[in-house]
Amino acid sequence: MTPVTTCLAIKSVELPGRARLACAEQGDPLGIPVLLLHGATDSWRSFERVLPHLPDSIRAIAVTQRGHGDSSRPEGGYRTSDFAADLVALMDELDLETAVIAGHCMGGSVAQRFALDYPERAQGLVLAGTFPTMRGNRDVQELWNSYVSTMTDPVDRSFVVRFQEGTLAQSVPERFFETVIQESLKVPARVWRAVFAGLLQEDFSSELMKLKLPTLIVWGDRDAICLRRDQAVLARNIPTSRLVVYSETGHALHWEEPEHFADDLVEFTIGLNRRAKSID
Repeated sequence: MTPVTTCLAIKSVELPGRARLACAEQGDPLGIPVLLLHGATDSWRSFERVLPHLPDSIRAIAVTQRGHGDSSRPEGGYRTSDFAADLVALMDELDLETAVIAGHCMGGSVAQRFALDYPERAQGLVLAGTFPTMRGNRDVQELWNSYVSTMTDPVDRSFVVRFQEGTLAQSVPERFFETVIQESLKVPARVWRAVFAGLLQEDFSSELMKLKLPTLIVWGDRDAICLRRDQAVLARNIPTSRLVVYSETGHALHWEEPEHFADDLVEFTIGLNRRAKSID
């Protein structure tokens, strides 16, 4: 794969009446747009190990969603429908009619909501380590019951370290992992509570059949958060989906296998583009 040669641009985009989102963008401005959505308490830097493996032909935009990282922290609006509406507003500000939406964990949940609410704006979906619902997920419910539901500021660093370590089956560079911790520590306790409360209420299972766009599902077989049954529900109910399983890989598969993830993302995206051109 040809590595990216353009510079990574860090920008802040004001969404009138909604929020201000921090983004990192690289690639040809006329390239295929791909929006990268991080998981709960992460930021655009969740994709920091992936971006160097993407070619210039992809206009990659890694988004920090509201309440996270260096984006603004409104008092409310932390359901997937709110994040999806932010994404539409961001695309409008960036003059993007459509894009491939790639999301990890919570970001994958937002991607599903986006495609359901704004189907004309999504070219395709990449769902990484995600789920149709967190209802009934014992580990996430226990996390909520034991700590997040009563979390207060300042957020405890040792808890964040344990939380992020629990996403890994393979080691990642120490410097990158410290970046992940620092980004999670930027998220105030009220946002942790609001995000997890929202995720525990969401359930897209009955809506998935409405998704008619090409969808790539990627999952690590040692993911302790999003389980094999979650992937089975996604793959069975999204008619145009394909499931790819990463061996010996955990929940944060794009951290552990960034080049592998980038390869799959690029192959899927370029394939969409070729099909679109053949139709035209």
